[in-house]
Amino acid sequence: MAADPLIAELLAIVGPEGVLSSPAELSVYASDGNPLWRALPRAVVLPREHGEVEQVMATLFRHGVPVVARGAGTGLSGGALPVPGGVIVGMNRMNRVLAIDPDNRRALVESGVINAQLSAAARAWGLEFAPDPSSQAACTVGGNVAENSGGAHCLKYGVTSQHILALEVVQADGRALWLGSPHRETPGLDLRGLFVGSEGTMGVCTRLWVRLIPLRASVETVLAMFDRVEDASEAVSGVIASGVLPAALEMMDQLAIAAVERGTHPVGFPADLGAVLLLEVDGGEEQCAEDTADILAQLQRRRPRAVVRADRPAQRELWWQNRKTAFGSMGRIAPAYYVQDGVIPRTALVDVLRRVTRVGEGAGLRIANVFHAGDGNLHPLILFDPRTPGSVERVLSAGTEVLAACVEAGGAISGEHGIGVEKREEMRFMFSEQDLALMDRVRLAMDPTGRMNPGKLLPTPGRCIDRPGLEAPAAPGS
Repeated sequence: MAADPLIAELLAIVGPEGVLSSPAELSVYASDGNPLWRALPRAVVLPREHGEVEQVMATLFRHGVPVVARGAGTGLSGGALPVPGGVIVGMNRMNRVLAIDPDNRRALVESGVINAQLSAAARAWGLEFAPDPSSQAACTVGGNVAENSGGAHCLKYGVTSQHILALEVVQADGRALWLGSPHRETPGLDLRGLFVGSEGTMGVCTRLWVRLIPLRASVETVLAMFDRVEDASEAVSGVIASGVLPAALEMMDQLAIAAVERGTHPVGFPADLGAVLLLEVDGGEEQCAEDTADILAQLQRRRPRAVVRADRPAQRELWWQNRKTAFGSMGRIAPAYYVQDGVIPRTALVDVLRRVTRVGEGAGLRIANVFHAGDGNLHPLILFDPRTPGSVERVLSAGTEVLAACVEAGGAISGEHGIGVEKREEMRFMFSEQDLALMDRVRLAMDPTGRMNPGKLLPTPGRCIDRPGLEAPAAPGS
């Protein structure tokens, strides 16, 4: 392993347990949660503290090596996909909650802290970290920052960017700086906001101050079952239009229901059910009761088959486990799936879901829909068998059609999964060449050599991957 001069230098910084370079070890890092793109890195480095990250980045800079920062690898857009000849800087071992400041409702954490573990640590002070992606039991806070992750409760509490106060970032050349402030307000340009959602193209986040919120005093959870997706979609718009803002408003269609009922947390939904809504309100006890009554009235106007209020914590927990294991449950009904992540206005739900159905029918593919209905963040799961010749190409084409439909309806190509390699060419659906060129210039201001996660986020060819020695990740099957 030490025959490679770069590997020898990295070993001197982080020790033998902190460098992976054998083919078997590297294969674990060949993709993130999107398996359609795969590549092997030159090496994986696993630093344990901020100073090691600075040294590692300075070393990689001297060697002219592309860098991909990686958290838990749960991303779904290929954002943590290795770059040919590049090195992955894995942040998993930097997983400490360094300080909790309950008086100011904030915490200082390393970027490798698991999302759910941060909330668990804060709970002793009656606080929690609001962003709650379905992968929160595994995903890291640094990964949430990279993708600006959302979650079921972002309808009320906002996505990750609303909960990040300050970030310590190591730049491509090894120099570190803080963006933002733990004191919430910072004069000048909002560089913290610029970094959140930049998908690792501007540096490696090592430590961060996050905002914590009080634990919810009272929670009411409602499950509504419908014979038709159209009725459930109209109920979503009716609830929001009524003036009630649920903490969460989720939907699953018939095919998704079939999968979760065969999964690890079945609820007992009827097989012929067209759609399910899962709604949650929180706050003070009186306000919770009023909001729940208003929601129940709105749901009853949309011809539900049944509406049920959770009468005990275990029932509420089961409903949420059922919803949050939906992606994994797809393996019960298909060999593989490909998930998209578009956003549309709530009022366009009926029309766009019909178009998604037509896309699937035209491609000969089944599509299950599991999504954050309250903020119009769709997650169509395109089911397929990768052993069938031509299936991957049909799936990718169908995914592009779905994103086009979202943009045409007044929406966007991503709500929380990011762009990565998956949707970089579809960025042209939303942005002009001038827009994209400006984004590239801003990115290069933070990383002039273009070695931070090249080939991601922006369409190709782009300046960062036109430079000698830097390649974009290849397309599936190439």
